Amino acid sequence: MARSGWFGRKGKNTGAMESVPEGIATKCEKCDTIQFARDFEKNLQVCSRCGHHHRVSAIERIEITADPDSFVEMDSHLASKDPLSFPEYREKYERARDNTGLSEAIVTGVCTIEERSAVLGVADFSFIGGSMGSVVGEKIARAADKAMEEGIPLILFSASGGARMHEGVLALMQMAKTSAAVARLDKARIPYVSVLTDPTTGGVFASYAAIGDVVLAEPGATIGFAGRRVGNQDLGQRLPENFQTSEYQWEHGMIDRIVPRRDLRPALGSLLVFFANGAPKARTRRKKADSVGIASGSD
Repeated sequence: MARSGWFGRKGKNTGAMESVPEGIATKCEKCDTIQFARDFEKNLQVCSRCGHHHRVSAIERIEITADPDSFVEMDSHLASKDPLSFPEYREKYERARDNTGLSEAIVTGVCTIEERSAVLGVADFSFIGGSMGSVVGEKIARAADKAMEEGIPLILFSASGGARMHEGVLALMQMAKTSAAVARLDKARIPYVSVLTDPTTGGVFASYAAIGDVVLAEPGATIGFAGRRVGNQDLGQRLPENFQTSEYQWEHGMIDRIVPRRDLRPALGSLLVFFANGAPKARTRRKKADSVGIASGSD
């Protein structure tokens, strides 16, 4: 089934300038450079001037990661039941589904990447901030179970503000649930690759996103538990300029490599080849990363 067709492309915003016909030009949200939208899309929504990696939807991420027509979605029928009857949650939830064309804040399925099989999960920040509620946790757990069933690696792309407050403690419980699912993969010696994108914060970073056998990140992504503003409130404006970024996390050993978006697919393909060749599961992420030549910083 062709991937570009099943979700539709609702809610896509290229940031076109008002002074030119819609869709012709786009402006970098970091350096304000105006560029042709077609060139921006061709460069995978990375600014050609400053290299800023703009956020992409789950649909777009799957299209640039999986082999053409190889992605088969799983568990698209799962939806939150609003367990706490939280005020306006149902309206916000339905609006997110209409605007994104997605059923939840993460899309999971089976695919091939450079002709190697994997279970792939991709979060979408535009769906209620990519927040992790009971359904997101369940889909991640089922993705891990599918990886064990098939004996193939699990790859998860994170983009989230954390746990979904509208579901209260049920959302917080997903931190333990997803971490336990990853632990079962570890026990079964099934590889798990975590890819952190902008932003990966809160309970998502504090659970499954940070405990991959190999942890990759896109350049300049916001990554951490609490944001810079909160940290500065506690520490009196003494935080470094790159605090809670991919670069900061790499410098402090929390991730294995910063990988530009254009290089992510080949990097994942190399890892899948490495795992398929029967390499033993390393006891530390660093050892495994060194074995495939990815234990370095940004290119």
